[in-house]
Amino acid sequence: MHLKTDRLTIRDFEKKDATGLYEYLAHPPVHCFMDNKLNSLEEAEIEAEQRRKKGEHFAVCLSNTDSIIGDLFAIKEEPDTYSVGWNFNLKYGKNGYASEAAKALIDYLFNSDARRIYAYAEDDNIPSQKLCERLGMRKEGLFIEFISFINNPDGTAHYENTYQYAILKREWMEP
Repeated sequence: MHLKTDRLTIRDFEKKDATGLYEYLAHPPVHCFMDNKLNSLEEAEIEAEQRRKKGEHFAVCLSNTDSIIGDLFAIKEEPDTYSVGWNFNLKYGKNGYASEAAKALIDYLFNSDARRIYAYAEDDNIPSQKLCERLGMRKEGLFIEFISFINNPDGTAHYENTYQYAILKREWMEP
């Protein structure tokens, strides 16, 4: 994939993305990315290569420097539904980059083969919830104690409440 927006390039991962990937995944800002936590630059290099090969994760880079500031994913569920998500370096927050990148990805998917796109956002992840709403996605439901990414102090699983947002192609394409 290779998409361009006014300020961003969305492309397949490259080896050079490892340093930037490590910068924001060494300490994931939200629990749902704890499974992606990276403990070293070497792990980041392996992760960048795996993401390049798998083709479901895409680097979001500043167009003027080609430096990675975050990533998007789009996982296809046959025949025409995609699960999407995003993770951005907090240093680049509040600049509209996540909205710009997610809009480009959703537009690309709907102009390819997508009919329905959905995203999950934990109930304490307000920025992701607001992004879903800015994208025109509707809140479809709240899954109570849906998934666990971390443990409580006593070692038991800490389950997250998770919202599901979605949008259909016909809704996205409406003027």
